[in-house]
Amino acid sequence: MGWITMSERDLQRVEVLGEVLSGRRGVGSAASVLALSERQVWRLLARYKAGGGGALVHRGRGRLSNRRLGDEVREQALELVRSRYGDFGPTLAAEMLRDKHGLTVSRETLRQWMAAAGLWLSRRQRRQFHPPRLRRERFGELIQIDGSEHRWFEDRADPCTLLVFIDDATGRL
Repeated sequence: MGWITMSERDLQRVEVLGEVLSGRRGVGSAASVLALSERQVWRLLARYKAGGGGALVHRGRGRLSNRRLGDEVREQALELVRSRYGDFGPTLAAEMLRDKHGLTVSRETLRQWMAAAGLWLSRRQRRQFHPPRLRRERFGELIQIDGSEHRWFEDRADPCTLLVFIDDATGRL
């Protein structure tokens, strides 16, 4: 017998159904603990008796989806994107594949394929970092002016703007 991977939910089901079989818990109590109907608990109990704890694990676990597109479709789509639509995003590339090549692939599926193949980076990964501007070399070459509008004189005068002149080379005010 091989390994069976179980989720915490599956383990809880095994534990509660074991208590039902040993008589320490009733079917109604098990149904409320597992958030299932009594009918579903009876059905699970029959599977547990017949096949043990492994019978409670979903039978589709570890299998590929029936709706999964084949590897040949994936390779064909990626080859077309590489050769003709390398600078396109997934949405436009999916539209072009559908309209010009008759290849229907969803935008999200194509995005995942492109990301796995290194043809697409998320917006965060594409972000460009700009190098900082170098300071000027001589005093007075560039003066930056900064203004701060505020009620500097409280209620004794109208709001006014304090201007500060900053030399770029030295940073002096």
